[in-house]
Amino acid sequence: MNKAPLPLPAEHIPPGTADWRTPDAQRWLAAVPARWAHPLWAVLALVAAGVWYMEGSPAAACTSAAPCGTDWPGLLMAVVLVLTLYWVWRQPRLALAGLAAGLVGFAEDGGFTESFGEPYALAHPVAAAFAAAGLVHRLALAGRQRALALEAAGEVRQPLPGAARTFRRGRFSFGLAALLLAVAGFGYWQAQQVADAYEERAARATQLSGQVVALDRADEDADFVKVEADGRTHRIETAFPEDFPEGSTVDLVVDGDWVALVAEPYDAFGWELLVFAGLVGGLAFFANGVDGRTRSVRLRRGPLPVLKVLVREDHEDGRTWVYAADDPEALRPVLHFHSMAAFEDEDEDKEEGEEGAEGVDDDADAVDLTKFRQILKGEDPPPPLREAVLYGAPCAGAEVALAARPDEETPEVLVECSVTAVKPAVPKLLRSRSKRPAEGTGRKSPRRSVEEIAASMTPTDGLRVWKAHGLSRAVGVGLLLVQGGGMWAMLDDGFSWTWIWLVLGLPWLMTAVATALTWRITADRDGLWVTGAWRVRRIEWDAITPVRHSEDGIRIGTGKGSDNVELSPTGWAWLERRLGREPYAERAAEELRALQLSPELRPAEEAPAARQGMPVGPPLVALSVLWGAAVLLL
Repeated sequence: MNKAPLPLPAEHIPPGTADWRTPDAQRWLAAVPARWAHPLWAVLALVAAGVWYMEGSPAAACTSAAPCGTDWPGLLMAVVLVLTLYWVWRQPRLALAGLAAGLVGFAEDGGFTESFGEPYALAHPVAAAFAAAGLVHRLALAGRQRALALEAAGEVRQPLPGAARTFRRGRFSFGLAALLLAVAGFGYWQAQQVADAYEERAARATQLSGQVVALDRADEDADFVKVEADGRTHRIETAFPEDFPEGSTVDLVVDGDWVALVAEPYDAFGWELLVFAGLVGGLAFFANGVDGRTRSVRLRRGPLPVLKVLVREDHEDGRTWVYAADDPEALRPVLHFHSMAAFEDEDEDKEEGEEGAEGVDDDADAVDLTKFRQILKGEDPPPPLREAVLYGAPCAGAEVALAARPDEETPEVLVECSVTAVKPAVPKLLRSRSKRPAEGTGRKSPRRSVEEIAASMTPTDGLRVWKAHGLSRAVGVGLLLVQGGGMWAMLDDGFSWTWIWLVLGLPWLMTAVATALTWRITADRDGLWVTGAWRVRRIEWDAITPVRHSEDGIRIGTGKGSDNVELSPTGWAWLERRLGREPYAERAAEELRALQLSPELRPAEEAPAARQGMPVGPPLVALSVLWGAAVLLL
């Protein structure tokens, strides 16, 4: 039977606060965008149109009159286009501005002139129009949700709690933005250094014209053209050999042994790529910071509508799920967001000599330390369903705050502020159901009771075995290919600093490969034999504490004074759910819990050595060493 929601003290519920009841909440939830307006379709349309345009439109050749140097306006337009894809997903208003800027650049590039005669050019404005329609549709329905929330809240308006008024957003985003923009500035400075060095040397070099006599593609890493000029043959590296066919005339600058094509004066592509990455990341974080700060300021601007709701924190990712006030079973989530606790600034110091203060602090520290250890071990109890007061008019993309007790042990009411935008709890586009915390666990699927699991298991004297299945082995083979390819890429060029990634990542990767390929749990009369990557462990039935399945792994607790047993990865639960199947490893964990609590279901047989499993970690190490040696020697 479900526990009653954790009550909120009456003095923390503003007078006149309305309950957000299921009919009103469902009306709010129904005001969500249509499936055609999902950001995924707009992003796919824009990407497909962009790729088609780049493939179909003729590329401008490098010439002496229009050399292929740095193209900062083109790079900035590429930054805008990439950011627009991100903003389509996260920030519709900025995405509309990005689409408008992209169409301006498209027009300046002659795209609209080409659109009348070429399908590849017409695709981009059509995709932009489709994306814009979806964005406008999403913004309109967000406004509809806001109106419905205001209607449900009635005329009552209350000031934001003091702790929420001091909460500041955007500092982390602004810090990362400053760092990334500094990186972009450094890349720009270095690219200009390359360009200035070329201009300085070309100014004192000899200008020549010559004829391309051959193309040299013998080198795997670069292409060269051979140019005959002033009685000499020069071999010059080029990035675009197709622009210099045999027999064509090219201009050169020659300074002793140094020679360069005027059409391709220098190569600053690496620095341009650094500028591009720094600008995309920096501007994205800066926009996020500005958006968070703006919404936070708007929330603090004046009295707000308030609604009484129920909330629960997801046990896995800390997401806050909001339910209607009359949904004590937490069956129908309405919206979700991530939040952080807000605290008022306290300047009052403790008075010295206050009796019992030190003891109380010690007890509180001990409780906090115990909770921290439970969280690390995955044994902490699931967060409770709590009564809360929601401040602000919730709608897609909005900022809200809530007041609620954090847990049963804490009588004080905690104020939390959203740090991500509000999202309706509707099914995802590519999922059969929305992710929501199942009753009491925060799992992605409801947990069956031990009695239900035990009833589905037939008593047997023989051993019970759970082992790597087809999808788990497929994950292992995929990781093995990644391992082999990574070793080839890093060792093929001989010794370099990149080998440090092998030292850091190879042990984890080999452990994951060995586990995914051959993990095995054998239950017999006296306990479990658990085969991991490197060894087989014996766990007696009396020593087993809760068994959990999370993040594609199985964790078997072994009590105090002994390390828990963890197997990861044991499959791909996400894909199994998408295929309509119950994850095999999740079912294994449930059956292990049933055996732990129902001794009559345990096997009567003792497992022989041949059925206890064999780890493949050590052979995999030998195979990896042989592979690495082959790459180095061959």
